[in-house]
Amino acid sequence: MVRVFTDIDLDGLGCGLIAKIAFGEQANVYYCSYRNLNQRVEAVITHPGNNQEEIFITDLAVNESVEKMLEERYKQGKPVQMIDHHVTALHFNEYKWGRVVTEYDNGKKTCATSLFYDYLIEHKKMERNPALEEFIDLVRQYDTWEWDENNNVTAKRLNDLFYIMNREQFEEEMLKRLNENKETFTLTDTENMILDIEEQKITRYINSKSRQTVQTFVNEYCIGIVHAEQYLSELGNALNNIYPHLDMIILLNVSGKKMGFRTIHDKVNVAEFAQKYGGGGHPKASGADLSKEAFQTFVVDIFNLNPLKPDTDRNEYNVKDSTIGTSYQNHLGEISYIVPAGEGAYYIVHKGKRDDQKHSSFQEAERFLKRNHASWLRFDQEYLKQLSSFLQISVDELKENYNELIMNHFVDIMNV
Repeated sequence: MVRVFTDIDLDGLGCGLIAKIAFGEQANVYYCSYRNLNQRVEAVITHPGNNQEEIFITDLAVNESVEKMLEERYKQGKPVQMIDHHVTALHFNEYKWGRVVTEYDNGKKTCATSLFYDYLIEHKKMERNPALEEFIDLVRQYDTWEWDENNNVTAKRLNDLFYIMNREQFEEEMLKRLNENKETFTLTDTENMILDIEEQKITRYINSKSRQTVQTFVNEYCIGIVHAEQYLSELGNALNNIYPHLDMIILLNVSGKKMGFRTIHDKVNVAEFAQKYGGGGHPKASGADLSKEAFQTFVVDIFNLNPLKPDTDRNEYNVKDSTIGTSYQNHLGEISYIVPAGEGAYYIVHKGKRDDQKHSSFQEAERFLKRNHASWLRFDQEYLKQLSSFLQISVDELKENYNELIMNHFVDIMNV
């Protein structure tokens, strides 16, 4: 009998799928979370009847206590192998039974599914399967977000399908497909139709949550916080792109007592941040349990904060990086402007007062403004209405002579 302990996400299921293809009915797969992994592993390895069973732990890391038990098991000649790709699990490479690889020699990021397949091929425990290898690479690209860089939508759609179907149904369907057709892997027309409908739901969900995100500082990090129970990867990535001035997005599932951490910034390591709350994962995507301490920080302390407002992309007059200045506002009603200062530099006028600090680009100035004042780009309709009232002209007249009027009344407008 082969026992595989693996994660509950697509990468974890990929490991379970491989085990069932390689070992057939001899494979006993346990889909675990960080909450129950240690208990389940300990229960199996301490039972005398399981001494000769092969034990695989993939895509998850056990705690220190079970780690020592596994080392003792290995020393006694009992089969055990741990396979992972998370940076937070690299210390398992100190053991002969540990294999933690974050990148291949060619620079591509790994996933547990690809590493488990490599291991079984290397040890001649299964034969190569071209269709399975296509499936594995889709899993790898999604888990590492390489699909986003390469615009490999099929990888994302495979993950979407995994969450639409229940795990048992998905596993059964993929197992049947990969065993029957070993040449190539594709999604069916029916699956693609279902996924088209699902993408529309995801878009609506993201639009809704983008208006529920609040901003705060935790230590040196400027963080966006939102309550969410579904589409976590898509939502986290989308919110990071909608609000790029934020260092990371924290996705809270209070009922499930879980937190997800997502970032798009290379200089921010959310795996290290998650470790402070007993979690871990990837540098750009991690998770942790929602502890009492975390609940105080991310729920209670920010309860009275107003949500951010996304910038509009439909303005024709008050546009970003304008040669005559760009206007912003926040929930306190404070008006700000980002104004070119010549030679590629920019300065900020906040509440009628010019900041002494110069910024080397518009993006840098906007990042500073948003992080320190939680401001958003003012909508044309509201902005033009205020200017027309101040200048005592009609909105139509303002539109016809917009640049000239702004330049002629620049100093006065900045103080409105």
